[in-house]
Amino acid sequence: MNSEPLHPTNGAGPDTTALRFGYGTNGLADLRLDDALPLLADLGYDGVGLTLDHMHLDPLAPDLPARTRRLAHRLDQLGLTATVETGARYVLDPRRKHGPSLLDPDPDDRARRVDLLIRAVRVAADLGAHAVHCFSGTTPTGTDEDTAWKRLAEALAPVLDAATKVGVPLAVEPEPGHLLATLADFHRLRRTLGDPEPLGLTLDIGHCQCLEPLPPADCVRAAAPWLRHVQIEDMRRGVHEHLPFGDGEIDFPPVLSALAATGYQGLTVVELPRHSHAGPHFAELSLPYLRHAAAPSQGSTP
Repeated sequence: MNSEPLHPTNGAGPDTTALRFGYGTNGLADLRLDDALPLLADLGYDGVGLTLDHMHLDPLAPDLPARTRRLAHRLDQLGLTATVETGARYVLDPRRKHGPSLLDPDPDDRARRVDLLIRAVRVAADLGAHAVHCFSGTTPTGTDEDTAWKRLAEALAPVLDAATKVGVPLAVEPEPGHLLATLADFHRLRRTLGDPEPLGLTLDIGHCQCLEPLPPADCVRAAAPWLRHVQIEDMRRGVHEHLPFGDGEIDFPPVLSALAATGYQGLTVVELPRHSHAGPHFAELSLPYLRHAAAPSQGSTP
């Protein structure tokens, strides 16, 4: 059963649930960050999913620490919190989407991705962010599965060390088509690494609808102990396409009720990167939709 079509809710009051909503900057790529943040604050969002990329906070810029300090001050002024996301398409390589990855056959290329994630951990610490998001990448042609899993575990070890030192969790996202694609794959990684304390999970609600065997609300309950970051959008079964709310098949009230019941305290971030051309429009519509869908769970958590 799908929720009602996407539209603003007339007279929607402040969100009184425990849930805190954000919007991803990868869905506002046509805006300067200095314009995107006040927009989100004015719309009533609690925070931002900040993708480190050339058009916003460039993780490779020589003045990154100074820019991060200015951004931390601006977030504080606006009353916004953040999660740092690392899914920029071409931030490391102008020719390879999401390349190089943690699974790249070239150890020097894997090291470039590891360096990016360690930079992201430092940025997150300086921003007081909830978590750092990352994903595994796709398995390279000619690489067997066991080798790919070994590369992933080895590459993440120094990132987890950095995360431990600054007290920022690393939230790995199961991504359709990647080596680590499902919740079961996340648990395989967790067991391989010895269940390290800073290792957590990014749960994308649309991805649950796309390929998990459990319904999205059940995925939330199953993932609860490891939740460190949540992304949300609509989606259809078997089709990895991020859709505006109401355009897919997800029934959101049970999902948000389940999320509120977990006591999750991080951000639930709208993830619409391919709608960036109309980002302000979808940012304006998405928050009232989520608040309306969350209304049945009001009062269900402390």
